[in-house]
Amino acid sequence: MATDNFDQNHRLLLYYKGDISALVLFAQQANGSVCFPSPLPALSSALEQEEAVPTKVSLHPSVLVNTVNQLYRLDNDLLKAEAEFSQQIDTPGGIVTVYMARFMLLDPPHQLLQNLNCRLRTLPELRGRPPAEMELLRRAYVQMMES
Repeated sequence: MATDNFDQNHRLLLYYKGDISALVLFAQQANGSVCFPSPLPALSSALEQEEAVPTKVSLHPSVLVNTVNQLYRLDNDLLKAEAEFSQQIDTPGGIVTVYMARFMLLDPPHQLLQNLNCRLRTLPELRGRPPAEMELLRRAYVQMMES
């Protein structure tokens, strides 16, 4: 899969959830976006379930995780795709599908993300992000807490 296609049509939310503490942290890029590998375009908005647009080709989130692993030179077993999470975002350039992947570590990978010019943030620390990203984060958090 081409990285260009990934950038245009798909994104990943990367998160850490502590198994004991239930601490939830989302990865944030230096540009402020929580979408990887690139931010959503301006004027994006999350579609409601009933507004979802059928897509001709569907990628499994693990393909996207592998692409992110290659882009950021991460170990292949560091992230696990969350196949149950899939959200469509309406953007000026068309529909973007956002998936989620979890860091499979006992402790938050703060240093690793700092080395990538990123950081881990709590949901309250991410307030002020664009509305589409805030809605994605809300939906992701709800799904994590319900599963």
